[in-house]
Amino acid sequence: MENNPYRLTIEQIREFLPHRAPFLLVDRILEIHPAGDVNDPAPTAKVGTRVVGLKNVTFNEPCFQGHFPQYSILPGVLIVEIMAQVASFSAFPYIIKDLAHIAQTAKDFSCILVGVDGARFRRPVVPGDQLRVETTVTKCRGRLWAFSCVATVDGQKVAEAEIIANLVALGESKSESGTEAGTKEPQ
Repeated sequence: MENNPYRLTIEQIREFLPHRAPFLLVDRILEIHPAGDVNDPAPTAKVGTRVVGLKNVTFNEPCFQGHFPQYSILPGVLIVEIMAQVASFSAFPYIIKDLAHIAQTAKDFSCILVGVDGARFRRPVVPGDQLRVETTVTKCRGRLWAFSCVATVDGQKVAEAEIIANLVALGESKSESGTEAGTKEPQ
């Protein structure tokens, strides 16, 4: 996919996500496909947005010191966290209008994991694997977003889950609370 404005480097990922080592678990965002018009504020316009991200699993990951030293396996909870981090980029095209100023816009963005359903782990993920995570927005009701997530290694499904997160960005309407997210008190 040439000229994909949503192919993000680790530097751009770091500007968007607040996570830092050892919990910044996404190495690259390969694709973001908005479902509809990125200027449409309707939550239903976001359903179908798809994101593809990568995590390069190395033996240097802190978790491998204890999980398990004799046969290193990436913990399932970290796979779910990787899925959630990739899924959070579903909001990216709707809130980031200028790629040159990601950090400035993203500072008022938060993504909080609120639920995980149907998590299944098909085979172990080990050092040397490249975990490819694909997420699709299945529901969007204001700040609550639901995602279908699938993780693969070498084209083989290794994990899947349904994730629910609270995504809030400055400037989005907070219809559930009846307030405008874009209003800030003077400092």
